[in-house]
Amino acid sequence: MTAPRRLVAVFASPVAESLLRFGLELGFHCVLVEPDPARLVGPPRPHGDQVVGDLAAAGLDGHTDVVLTDHHRPEIGTILKEALAAPTRWIGIVGNPTIAGPHVAALRELGVDEDEIARVHRPIGLNIGSKTAAEIAVATFAGLIADRNGRPGGFF
Repeated sequence: MTAPRRLVAVFASPVAESLLRFGLELGFHCVLVEPDPARLVGPPRPHGDQVVGDLAAAGLDGHTDVVLTDHHRPEIGTILKEALAAPTRWIGIVGNPTIAGPHVAALRELGVDEDEIARVHRPIGLNIGSKTAAEIAVATFAGLIADRNGRPGGFF
């Protein structure tokens, strides 16, 4: 029996909402990590997901993929450092590939080694020209599934 796949979407956002919704259908146990409870608004999510306040409560293990869904939040450095220290399978952060990711400077400031910083994927997912939150989620899952299955992604 294979271990359950886990997707940890960090930061409540439209991309996180789409990841949680699609993840359930794709066989992932989905967890939303939102360190700021004031950002959790609206009714409970019907996606079967779990909402926690920090990565420690998300149950990170070797079958866990972590996706930071907002690259503007001040917590990105500390959260990525914690994710890198855990036995996660894959870590990525959304962002425009033509602009330097703010996570690199944040991690360097926290003293994280360059080899560890290089483990953070950016951009994430397959290059399908994603624009909407749902499209970003589809591209992200396509990339995660390809990576998990040892495939390059894309057309045959």
